[in-house]
Amino acid sequence: MMAPGPGPTAGRRRTVAVSPPGGALVPADASQHGRLPFRVVPGRPGVVLADVARARPDLIRDWLHRSGAVLFRGFAVTLDSFADVARALAGELAPYVERSTPRTRVRDRVYTATDHPSDQVIGLHHENAYQQVFPRFLVFGCLVAPTDGGATPLADARRVLAQVPEPVREPFLRHGVCYIRNFSEGLGLSWQEAFQTTSRAVVEQYCAERDIEVRWRPDGGLRTRQVRPAVARHPATGELCWFNHALFFNAAGLPAAVRGALVSQLGADGLPNQTCYGDGRPIPDEVLSTLAEIYAAERVAVPWRAGDVLLVDNLLAAHGRESFTGARQVVVGMAGPTSWADVGTGGGR
Repeated sequence: MMAPGPGPTAGRRRTVAVSPPGGALVPADASQHGRLPFRVVPGRPGVVLADVARARPDLIRDWLHRSGAVLFRGFAVTLDSFADVARALAGELAPYVERSTPRTRVRDRVYTATDHPSDQVIGLHHENAYQQVFPRFLVFGCLVAPTDGGATPLADARRVLAQVPEPVREPFLRHGVCYIRNFSEGLGLSWQEAFQTTSRAVVEQYCAERDIEVRWRPDGGLRTRQVRPAVARHPATGELCWFNHALFFNAAGLPAAVRGALVSQLGADGLPNQTCYGDGRPIPDEVLSTLAEIYAAERVAVPWRAGDVLLVDNLLAAHGRESFTGARQVVVGMAGPTSWADVGTGGGR
């Protein structure tokens, strides 16, 4: 079993490369030293972010790998220009399949970040970490800033892993995480929306190709089960990252009153999402509490301004959403399809 290495700041400080004087991209604070997110502003008037992203991918990747996320502020990106910016930063955009959150498509492969109600908080997570294939990059764009709240929290997955105590970490490394999902009409996503098809045969083929167990329920709903690793080794930096939905998909993360009502209505086995260890054992409450405390300690909130673009390395940084008031409009594009076979894992799986 491979033990995780030290956190990204352990033992030394790393200097972040900066663009030369007069460059089109300028760090907002040259002393950021890998802090998340790395903030960048235009070095002169009239800089087109998509053009400079295509011209300086090496510089942007260096910032991204060191910090986990890069915030571009002051480039006046709009919905009309966002897709070009996202492709320049991250590559060809991917469709959103095997969905876990409601989203609206606003352009080809550009979606609302989430359609969850504004009063709901979305916990820290990695996009599609439960899937066999997940996006390497996320590009968020703020079209309308919220009146109040609505920040996107981030957490460095390397630092999170470094804080997970060995007794908590070991069962996840050995067994991975089991994700159980129940798709039904009226609560959470239906399987038709999640898999973007009305064909059971298409769903069965999709799941068979991705090691997902399928069970059709008598009421027409669907129950799936899949086991994935809990830790990933970043393909470019070689660093180990805490990369899973063990806490995010667990019912323990719900408010107690909501969890009680759902269990009373659906039964413990009927919840829309649930997690356990990969060998089927439940994850103890104290383990989930420890993970929640670590995420809270590493959480960094990123308030939005209209025109902002946030590039996130999905392996290096978890993200979420604060509740908000006002007409917050944030869109997202996902790119760089990556499979668990592409990344070394940190445990026995």
